[in-house]
Amino acid sequence: MRVGVVFSQADSGVDPDAIRRWAVDAEYAGYRHLLAYDHVLGASAERLGPGPFGSFPTAPYTDQHTFHEILVLFAHLAALTTTLELVTSVLVLPPRQATVVAKQVATIDLLSGGRLRLAVGVGWNRAEYEALGSDFDRREERLIEQIDVMRRLWTEPLVTYAGAFHTLDRVGITPRPARPIPVMIGSGTSMGALRRVARLADGWMPLVIPGLDPHDVATGVARLRRACEEVGRDPGQVPVFGRVYLGDGWQAAVAQAVELGFDDLSIGFNRMANHGLDHRTHLDALLAAKSEVDAITG
Repeated sequence: MRVGVVFSQADSGVDPDAIRRWAVDAEYAGYRHLLAYDHVLGASAERLGPGPFGSFPTAPYTDQHTFHEILVLFAHLAALTTTLELVTSVLVLPPRQATVVAKQVATIDLLSGGRLRLAVGVGWNRAEYEALGSDFDRREERLIEQIDVMRRLWTEPLVTYAGAFHTLDRVGITPRPARPIPVMIGSGTSMGALRRVARLADGWMPLVIPGLDPHDVATGVARLRRACEEVGRDPGQVPVFGRVYLGDGWQAAVAQAVELGFDDLSIGFNRMANHGLDHRTHLDALLAAKSEVDAITG
């Protein structure tokens, strides 16, 4: 199992030295990857309304929370590190132009030596979609088409494509990536979402909040395996990229990830249970837990 850290986007602040040090220290400690959340826009609590928002009873983020643009952030951190992989969790893809994302991803992956790992999803913020000119109600349909468009742009010199959301006529990106870029899908545990993973994705990133989601991660893994079997796909060919947050019982959650056969695991600091602590405090907690994580994961 490859073990990395969750970058505390919302608490990262604007000190560039502190952000750089975070990535460099995580790499030096032996963590394999840095995972970061994504939003382009925040909105006021009044604009967002009372909720719920998916599994969140209230808005998890507003305009008051820091979010560095994730691909710009990764391009910067890639130049400061040598082995640390950079993982989107998840890139909210439908409001973006798939062609631009394909170009950005290909560029970062090439310049980083193949260290970008892409997980995409549909997000929860209707206000963000509207401000970016995208249809929130058709986000799943758009995501499916975007993945197809990006894969073709990464592998074909010229692409012609006619879909519900994209029209391409003999266009391509240069340079294309030096390797096939796997696309994971981050989602909850509904059978509809997991069937989409089974049909389309190169891996599953569970977006499951203990105590809020109707099903736990173990149930989600069992459902994913069933969804794979329904479409004739070997479940062993769909790796799972999970996460665990430090807090009561985190060791048992890591042990469960090992038992469930996760290929990757991100360790995060539980900011919801520890309000007001700074970015460095988050990292120090992750560094202190490293030896115990290693003992559990082997």
